[in-house]
Amino acid sequence: MNPYKILLVEDDAEIGEMLKTYLETENYEVACALDGQHACAMFDEGSFDLVLLDLMIPKVSGMGVMQHIRAGSFVPIIILSAKDSESDKTLGLGLGADDYITKPFSVVEVLARIKAALRRTMQYDGAAAGTMTEPSVLTAGELAMNLSDYTVRKGAQTIELTAKEFEILKLLMQNPKKVYTKEQLYSLVWKDAYCGDENAVNVHISRLRNKIEEDPRNPRYVLTVWGIGYKLGDG
Repeated sequence: MNPYKILLVEDDAEIGEMLKTYLETENYEVACALDGQHACAMFDEGSFDLVLLDLMIPKVSGMGVMQHIRAGSFVPIIILSAKDSESDKTLGLGLGADDYITKPFSVVEVLARIKAALRRTMQYDGAAAGTMTEPSVLTAGELAMNLSDYTVRKGAQTIELTAKEFEILKLLMQNPKKVYTKEQLYSLVWKDAYCGDENAVNVHISRLRNKIEEDPRNPRYVLTVWGIGYKLGDG
């Protein structure tokens, strides 16, 4: 099996070299960019399986790089940043990041997050390749989710979802009568122990509603059950 290719965008040469060396010992192929302009050019010219992205980089900001990538790709993006405020995390996740790791971090933690992100991507790629034994379509109102090719449609419109948005919607559509707490959603979608941080769930629910609801402020599909969590509406 060929190694996964990672684009590492980090202007601190010492941190970048440490991560590159460690990840290469784990059989990942790592390409490094020291600034945002170089990162955008490398991403456009190469084929990467995941992006590790620092926010505070020169020329083009980390947020700018992420917007550039998300304009045409759903490759997993993990933010590495010294900014640990809730507003920064919310902005990063809102613009399309799959995960957010604050500095200082351990390389073991970074590796674990990378493996989790790639594992989710492999599951969805497998579905798109038709490796699922039985095609399955879930429906709710005008929404139709095809688990065999990882697509979601609302009427005649195809809706592009990130991996986590897809997984959240799939859970709700598979169990239309079940109310999921934020803790349950985090554990099932992020495949990680819940640490009391509701922000990641809130941001992804908001993004999902913006994509599938006619009026995100008055949702018909992703309903809030006050004091408990979320459940599926019938549209």
